[in-house]
Amino acid sequence: MKNYKEKLNKIRAFILDFDGVLSNGMVYVTADGEQVRATNVKDGYALHYALKKGYKVVVISGGYAESMKLRFRDFHGMEFFLHVSDKIKVFNEYLANNDLKPEEVLVMGDDIPDYPMMKLAGVKCCPANAAIEIQELADYISIRNGGDGAVRDVIEQTMRLQGTWFNEDAHIW
Repeated sequence: MKNYKEKLNKIRAFILDFDGVLSNGMVYVTADGEQVRATNVKDGYALHYALKKGYKVVVISGGYAESMKLRFRDFHGMEFFLHVSDKIKVFNEYLANNDLKPEEVLVMGDDIPDYPMMKLAGVKCCPANAAIEIQELADYISIRNGGDGAVRDVIEQTMRLQGTWFNEDAHIW
């Protein structure tokens, strides 16, 4: 984990899992069958600011509920690939279609389905409460749990290092 900050200089894109990364992993099902997940507003701010500064932000998740996209509907440029059974295929296609090299991508995952795409990423990150297999692979383990600021942690570190965090426009939504 000691050299992961050197790798952050090259990051142009953040690829994230949803359940267990953007959310705490809990899925509540309403009486009409809708799946509801809670997300963190500080993660949301960091995602919005990263997009504003020109970073690519992508969610690749095995989960699916319309509310997952609705939460981020005003985050222009954020892309979603939901109900994905083969994350590595989507990961590789996304990189090819967006002229990205693996070393320019930070992936944050929390469980075994994220392992193959994390393995290829330039920077591999996970929340504090990720599965042990993911923690062992990670370049950086956040001090925050999934859905509780782990995404903000890695985005803020990356942007601070690159000099794009907390600029004159940081307060303008």
